[in-house]
Amino acid sequence: MLKRRRNQAPPLDDGTHCPVSECMQLLGGSWTPYIIWHLSAGPRRFSELENDIPPISAKVLSTRLKALRTKGVIIRTVQPTSPPSVEYTLSALGHELLPVIQAIVDVGTRLKRSANACRG
Repeated sequence: MLKRRRNQAPPLDDGTHCPVSECMQLLGGSWTPYIIWHLSAGPRRFSELENDIPPISAKVLSTRLKALRTKGVIIRTVQPTSPPSVEYTLSALGHELLPVIQAIVDVGTRLKRSANACRG
């Protein structure tokens, strides 16, 4: 029988919550990373985000934006125009998530290239 090795990775759980779970709950929505990614270049209105992410429905986009606002990831600002318009921007927390999403994009790009190289 093989001896069980002790895990050398630092613990993630302090007994009350796991930081990985906290972050994954935040990013876990299927459209959430896309919304954060499209807001990374600056403020966007609802219709612009809807246009940026064509497969998303207005209802899902609205729900995700509300959830991200509640969690402090984005800021909703009503513009003093006639008629009033609303812009969404990333908060400081939202900007902290960008390197994580960029890393996922980078790995996904490499995986896609690797899959294409295997086919060709």
